Amino acid sequence: MLFCESKMNLSLDKISGQMRSIIGNLSQVIQGKEDKIELLVMALTAGGHILIEDIPGVGKTTLARSLAKTIAGKFTRIQFTPDLLPTDITGVNIYEQSSGRFVFMKGPVFANIILADEINRASARTQSALLEAMSDEHVTSDGTTYPLPSPFIVLATQNPIEYHGTYPLPEAQLDRFMLQLDLGYPPPDIEQSLTINRTSKDPVEAIGTIISLEEIHALRSCVDAVKLEASVSQYLLHIVHATREHPKLRLGVSTRGTLLFARIARACALLDGRDYVIPEDVKRLAVHVLSHRLLLDSKSQYGGASPSDITAEIVSNIKVPR
Repeated sequence: MLFCESKMNLSLDKISGQMRSIIGNLSQVIQGKEDKIELLVMALTAGGHILIEDIPGVGKTTLARSLAKTIAGKFTRIQFTPDLLPTDITGVNIYEQSSGRFVFMKGPVFANIILADEINRASARTQSALLEAMSDEHVTSDGTTYPLPSPFIVLATQNPIEYHGTYPLPEAQLDRFMLQLDLGYPPPDIEQSLTINRTSKDPVEAIGTIISLEEIHALRSCVDAVKLEASVSQYLLHIVHATREHPKLRLGVSTRGTLLFARIARACALLDGRDYVIPEDVKRLAVHVLSHRLLLDSKSQYGGASPSDITAEIVSNIKVPR
């Protein structure tokens, strides 16, 4: 049955099958983390950026490279350091003697998949260079606007353990990430299998491209066709409004965060082969979509509370609609 009228006229089964194929391809490289890869593929389908907060060496870079290869997209890695300048990300105008004019030399942000590695090591000024790109998918230099490739996805990483030489991400930038993930260590049996079977060969070489950029665009256009009924919308909004009124929070979820929450919930429905959102989609995504947008008050921050725990508490206290 035809669901989404695009150039490819996709059915629900085909949409779900394509998303599952991406998950299966990535799971060949990042093993034992299918639940996290599902979230990443939902964000890819919904057109959102992802913040990965985790310790070094658990596969963040490998995941980003694998995603780029899976969708036949251009991949660039930007290593954020304290001396990185905004023009090192976006590009710079250079005077060309032969033509007697300035020519814009594109920076590494002009790619489909951007790995912003250790983003919190750069200054706030440099971090803000990504704001326009993440929000509007273009870069402005000396009054001229340059569109970025499409799809355009930022996978930013930060180390939650080491704080020396780091700068906290501004709330305005955190709010532009659709969701936050942590990969964590693989299960013991998977890690043992890796020690036996994983050689020095790059694991990304073992996977191929299974979906085109054009097909990704088609999937994204289908997200808009997923229904979000009034009762489910109210449930989502009750969760959002509770973050704005919680006594331990100085800052709740923004309207941008609410809209991104609703959009990835639609992508979650597509992954399960549905053309409508159910409350379980909202519950599943709440901690990953909302926690990084919350700002604790000083007392709660030093008292050991965490935004993810508060989000989980809010969700558990709100009645699920039937």
